[in-house]
Amino acid sequence: MRYALVDGQGNFGSVDGDPPAAMRYTEVRQSKLAHEFLTDLAKETVDFVANYDSSLEEPAVLPTLVPNLLINGSSGIAVGMASNIPPHNLSEVIDALIATIDNPQIDLGSLLGLIPGPDFPTAGLIHGAAGIREAYATGKGLIKVRARVEVEQEDGDQQRIVIGELPYQVNKARLLERIAELVKQKKIEGIRDIRDESDRQGMRVAIDLKRGEHAEVILNNLYKYTQMEITFGINMLAIVHNRPETLPLKDILDHFLEHRRTVVLRRTAFDLRRTEERAHILEGLKIALENLDAIIELIKKAPNPKEAKTQLMEGYALTAKQAQAILEMRLQRLTGLERERILEEHRTIMEEIARLREILGDESLLMRVVRQELLELKERYGDSRRTEIVHDVSELDLADYITEEDMVVTVSHAGYIKRSPVQIYRSQRRGGKGRTGTRPREADFVELLFVASTHDYLLFFTNLGRIHWLKVYELPEASPLARGKAIVNLLQLQEAERVATILPVREFETDIYVVMATRKGVVKKTDLMAFGKPRSGGIIALKIDEDDELINARLTDGGQQLFFTTQAGKALRTQETGIRPMGRVARGVRGMKVNGSSLVGMEVVSEEATILTVSANGYGKRTNTREYPLRRRGGKGVLSMRTTKRNGPVVGFLQVEDNDEIMLITDTGRIIRMKVNEISVIGRVTQGVRLIDIEQDERVVDMTLLAESEEEEEEASGIGQQADDSK
Repeated sequence: MRYALVDGQGNFGSVDGDPPAAMRYTEVRQSKLAHEFLTDLAKETVDFVANYDSSLEEPAVLPTLVPNLLINGSSGIAVGMASNIPPHNLSEVIDALIATIDNPQIDLGSLLGLIPGPDFPTAGLIHGAAGIREAYATGKGLIKVRARVEVEQEDGDQQRIVIGELPYQVNKARLLERIAELVKQKKIEGIRDIRDESDRQGMRVAIDLKRGEHAEVILNNLYKYTQMEITFGINMLAIVHNRPETLPLKDILDHFLEHRRTVVLRRTAFDLRRTEERAHILEGLKIALENLDAIIELIKKAPNPKEAKTQLMEGYALTAKQAQAILEMRLQRLTGLERERILEEHRTIMEEIARLREILGDESLLMRVVRQELLELKERYGDSRRTEIVHDVSELDLADYITEEDMVVTVSHAGYIKRSPVQIYRSQRRGGKGRTGTRPREADFVELLFVASTHDYLLFFTNLGRIHWLKVYELPEASPLARGKAIVNLLQLQEAERVATILPVREFETDIYVVMATRKGVVKKTDLMAFGKPRSGGIIALKIDEDDELINARLTDGGQQLFFTTQAGKALRTQETGIRPMGRVARGVRGMKVNGSSLVGMEVVSEEATILTVSANGYGKRTNTREYPLRRRGGKGVLSMRTTKRNGPVVGFLQVEDNDEIMLITDTGRIIRMKVNEISVIGRVTQGVRLIDIEQDERVVDMTLLAESEEEEEEASGIGQQADDSK
């Protein structure tokens, strides 16, 4: 609770979820603030009702001076409804109540200036004011609460994340268990050690990072996967006149002020009644003092008290209460000092009666009393805010923490990806041997290498027609000889889903398109802007039939030439302009008739390059792009390679140049690497030449263009120039 209502001694549990001790080991008493809940309870300020068995009476509501519904909040679930009111700061709430008294028509903007938001007992950070404003305006809203962290710099380039405050109601022990579990599952990498250093001085959780890791990146993942960031759903539902209502902030303040007005009104009326009763007695005593000797003589001659009382009432026009008070008056009250005190008390009582009557007759005076009591409550119990409210979490772009620099991104054939600073490749002198982007394991090699900024995007298209989205800085940074991390561990892929292609994108802009092709010959063109906001589990890139899959995707400017090839050796070169742009979830149109075969590839081609076609039995050939006539989309295409039992079906094609190198992979795991200029350029309607000797029942299953060469010497500035060109 933000303001504890009991003062306890013993074990009452902990933020780690430890249970409290049994009640026989604990003691409690009301806190000082709790006494304010019962003030004036005996002055008929609230109605009393029968308890559960009608054996006693209990107050229907406490005459509290404390706006407890707001300062301590409330949480509960009933049949068909729920309430979740966050705690607030007492000083801020009282300021808002006083402002409402001064201006009953105060608007929400002014109230937000006095109560900027909830104030949790565990402190923390509230990100964004939009949810707070919505909750205060309508009674419902969502706010994000984050842990308060600091980043400590250790020796060298190592950092430490220190958690000092947690979001409201978060269990610290479970949070640490969750972080350790994520590290073990490798969903969060870069954490070296986790320690709970909390003591009686306060909370301190230390998370040591590995050398070279960015604390901001790790924090982003901690906020994403753990309760270091929670969403608190505000639902300000309360019982008003025996009916549940969802209340905006202004209504809650108005209802509390109405409650206080009623309490003060009934208390004043009670005080007036009791004061008037006392004044009535004092008036009788005053009459007795004025006729003291005669009254004493009357009492002495009376045969009994009852007769004396009757004679007093008849002789001096006194009421029964006044006459009884005279009879009960002690002799010491007849001294001169005591007589003066009775007269002074009477004058004071009459002034108090006048004041109480004035309050009851003047609404402004009544509310002035309410206002003054609230100010006194603030003076006694008010404190400073604990929870800090910062600007909207959506404005805290993680990219702002990441230095923008060029990175060499390498992707291996086995699906491992990493990034390395481009300066590593620039560090050689001119004429050096050069270096590779990775040292892959046996039967693996670099399939894709490109230079991109840490702020660039990578679009991962999968065989199921979905697209996933990462920024380059989210890739694991590793040395040139490291293998990297499996792509499947970075994306939330579905069962049987695998990455078909990766497209680097500098920024999402109009007039740039993504062209996709499926194995059944369906092609689709979609504006790049449609993929600008994918979800964590990916979004649909195109609708795919059950027996089909996405095989490739390419970026175009809308006016490129596209090349398709089937297993049967047919090829189609067509203008992209013949394919109209479609929405993100559309199925697409027919790009090429496969006639019982299947598409093995789609590529954006230029007329200056050559097309390398490879068959399953290890045959291949190069053919000039110009030999393939331009046709409309949807056609059967022309013969690209004559397929027979000798060379087998086509397994793929590549657009190549003379200085390129390729890899051929067989179903037995054998790999052959060769230079493209060693393959002859021959006609379109041919079977090709043998590229690899294969064993019986062995087949070529894949081919790829090498992203880098280990054998040729390259200048140190080569990749640096590539980085400049990519911009």
